[in-house]
Amino acid sequence: MRGGDALRRDVLRMAVSAAYNVEKRQGTPLTDDELVTVLAREVKTRRESVDAFRAGGREDLATKEEAEIAILAEYLPAALSESDLAALVDQGIDATGATSARDLGKVMGWLSPRTRGRADGKVVSGMVAAALARADLAGHDGGTH
Repeated sequence: MRGGDALRRDVLRMAVSAAYNVEKRQGTPLTDDELVTVLAREVKTRRESVDAFRAGGREDLATKEEAEIAILAEYLPAALSESDLAALVDQGIDATGATSARDLGKVMGWLSPRTRGRADGKVVSGMVAAALARADLAGHDGGTH
C-alpha cells in the first residue's frame, strides 16, 4: 500500500476479500490449499475476462486483467512445466486404471488436487483427453464394440 502501486493494492484487496468470503461461508480459517484454490479461481476469472475483452475489441481492459493475473501469480505455487504435467497425467491414468475417454472424470479427480493453482484446468483436461484417446486407440484390437 505504501509503495503507491494502486493496481497491486486493489488486486490484493480483492484477493483478500475473496478469501475472507470463503472463510465466512465455511466458518473456518482457510488452509494453504484452500487459499491456493481461491487465488487460482481469481486467476481463472481474469483469464476468462481477457478472452471476453479481446473478443470485444477492448485491448486496454484485457491488458489490465493480464497485469492482475501477473500479480496474483506471484502468490501461487510455481506453474508446472509441460513435461512435468505430462508425467502427472501419465501417473493419473496409471493410478486410476483409466483406459478410455469415459474415464476422463476419474483421472481429473485424481489430478485436480495435484495441479490446482499450478496448471490451467482446460490444458490439463485436454492433455488427459489426448492421452486417453491414444490409450484407447492403442488398446483397440480392430474389432467392433
